[in-house]
Amino acid sequence: MPGHLLLTNCVEDEVTRPAIERALTEDSLRGLDQPMVEVHCFYAEHFFVSVHREEVQAVTEACQTLARLHTDRRLVALYRLLDSLVDSMFPFLAALDDRIDELQDQIFVKPTEDKLAALFALKRQLVDMRKLVSPQRDMVASMLAQVIPIPGMTTEGERYVRDLYDHLIRISDMVDSYRDLVSGSLDAYMSVVSNRLNDVMKQLTIIATIFLPLSFLTGFFGQNFAWMVIRLGSLGAFLGLGLGTEVLAVAGLLFLFRRRGWM
Repeated sequence: MPGHLLLTNCVEDEVTRPAIERALTEDSLRGLDQPMVEVHCFYAEHFFVSVHREEVQAVTEACQTLARLHTDRRLVALYRLLDSLVDSMFPFLAALDDRIDELQDQIFVKPTEDKLAALFALKRQLVDMRKLVSPQRDMVASMLAQVIPIPGMTTEGERYVRDLYDHLIRISDMVDSYRDLVSGSLDAYMSVVSNRLNDVMKQLTIIATIFLPLSFLTGFFGQNFAWMVIRLGSLGAFLGLGLGTEVLAVAGLLFLFRRRGWM
C-alpha cells in the first residue's frame, strides 16, 4: 500500500480492519464499558514506529519491558508490542466471563428486562470482539506464511510470531465459547420467563375453576321459583344447601388439585 494511504489510515477516525500492508494495524481493549484503541505500527529494516490516538496501557507496558530487557532486534520489539496488545484482551475476556456468570445467576433469581438488555449488549460486544480477533489472527498467519516479507524474520523469529498466533487462536476459541454461553443464557431467560408465566396462568386457572361451581350454585339457588322460596327458607336449609354445598365444592376441588399435583 502506498505510504500516503498508510498515513491517511492513521489520521482517519474510522476504525481500520487489522491487517498487514507493509505496516501493521492492531487494536487494544481496555474494559467492558470502554472503547477499543487502534494502534498502527510501521516496521522496516531501520525503524519501528507505533501510532495511536490515545494512551494505551499495553503500549506502555511493552515499552517498559523493552527498557528492562533491551534488544537491538526490531522484530523482538515488534513481538513485545504485539504480544502486549494481544494479552490486553485476556482481562477483557475475564471480566466478560464474570459478567456472564453474574447475569446467569440473576436470571434464575429474578428475570427482568434490564437483564435481557445486558445479555444483548454482551452479545454485541462479542460480535465486535469476533470482528477484531479474526483479522488479527489472519494477519499473524500472513506473517508466518511470509505473504509479505518481514525484515529480520528468522527461524527463531518465527517462534515469537507463532506464539502470537497461538494466543489469538486461544482468544478466538474463548470468544466462541462466550457467545455460546450468552446464547444459552438468552434461552434460559426465555425459559424462566415462560415457566413463571405458566405458573401465573395455572394459579389464575385454579381460582377460576374454584369459582365456577360457586357461581353455578349461587345462580341455581338464586332462582325465584315459588316452590324453592317456600321450602328452602329455614336456617338449616341455608347452612346446609346454601353454604354447605359451596364449601363442599371448594374442598372437593382443592383435594382434587392437590392429588393431581396442580397445587
